Amino acid sequence: MKRNVLLTYPAIFTKESNEYWVEFIDLQGCFSDGKTLAEAMENAKEAMGLYLEDLEAYPQCTTDIKSIKLNDNQIISFVTINLEEHKKKYENKSVKKTLSIPAWLNTMAEKEHVNFSQLLQKALIETLNVDKSRK
Repeated sequence: MKRNVLLTYPAIFTKESNEYWVEFIDLQGCFSDGKTLAEAMENAKEAMGLYLEDLEAYPQCTTDIKSIKLNDNQIISFVTINLEEHKKKYENKSVKKTLSIPAWLNTMAEKEHVNFSQLLQKALIETLNVDKSRK
């Protein structure tokens, strides 16, 4: 059974005009934003999860935030995410695929109102012997 992986990192929330810009101190290149502080926090959690989900080792968390200089329009907040919950949330997300089939087959399938996505999913599950209870 997988255990919960809780990760926490500090982020700088910068208010610019009528929205917030988020930058993580320890996660180089991980940014987010939001129209409100609450939205920026939710978007920051999502960005952090996407950044961390494929890493083998996680960066060290900066805990001494007193030494970080902030502008008047900035605050620091720790953002926490349960990485296992994040992965579950996004593992069933649909992914767009482009494929080619012969025109005559497409015409026949459209006349029969075939749902291409559903048919492809069924065929892949069957071909790959996927345990249907996993879905």
